[in-house]
Amino acid sequence: MTAIETVSTNKAHGGVQGVYKHHASSTGTEMTFSVYVPPHEDGDVLPVVWFLSGLTCTHANVTEKGEFREACAELGLILVAPDTSPRGEGVPDDPYGSYDLGLGAGFYLNAIEAPYATHYRMQDYIEKDLPEVIEANFPADMTRQGIMGHSMGGHGALTIALRNPQRFKAVSAFAPIVSPINCPWGEKALKGYLGADETSWPEYDAVALIASGARVSDMLIDQGTDDQFLEEQLKTNLLEEVCEDTGQKATIRYQPGYDHSYYFISSFMADHLDWHAERLKD
Repeated sequence: MTAIETVSTNKAHGGVQGVYKHHASSTGTEMTFSVYVPPHEDGDVLPVVWFLSGLTCTHANVTEKGEFREACAELGLILVAPDTSPRGEGVPDDPYGSYDLGLGAGFYLNAIEAPYATHYRMQDYIEKDLPEVIEANFPADMTRQGIMGHSMGGHGALTIALRNPQRFKAVSAFAPIVSPINCPWGEKALKGYLGADETSWPEYDAVALIASGARVSDMLIDQGTDDQFLEEQLKTNLLEEVCEDTGQKATIRYQPGYDHSYYFISSFMADHLDWHAERLKD
């Protein structure tokens, strides 16, 4: 199931920015994603960086506002931007129409509760389905992968990397939800998708994973000091504390005056890509 349909392609910084769709067996739906392939010689295979977006977003947010292409072209990095949830006819949304559960809020986990269990399998989509598509259709070196994300996507990047440290050689995040167990966004999503039994929740919580022994070689976190979600939802201090307590290597930077928006992300995107490129060298 690796065939794709091209939605659009545009030349950018000597490379190609494309948007594609395919049928995903994990979600049982058509999924849309974007891929930037930098200029390269025929036969070359290039390292891949995944960007996971946050609540309410699609692949389009970072594709249109992330300002990553110039850096990717200079560094020779493919950037893949998946959607944040399954979509389409028959895919259930939050019955109350809220933004933090259902469409646009997949939380990069495998749901087990009705009505979400059939389609909301974003962990399998990111870890299994889409990598096969990328390897089959793009000049991607799947032995050199990094992962990054924003907010809910930062949660996804950290937890996926901590569960798959041999696959992802670099991980970074912008304003990540570091401990869904301990914030309203996360508690609502974990209960909605996984149920009231909290025994399965820690595998989707970066702080809990690190506390239980999961490790990555290093991580880079940028957090704006004027982020309106910092205290109640993001709780970066919990990640600082667990990394210090366990010896998990991490560079956690507080950026004065920056908020939660793509103005913040785009300001430090090149730094993150350079950081990934250094760790994804041959």
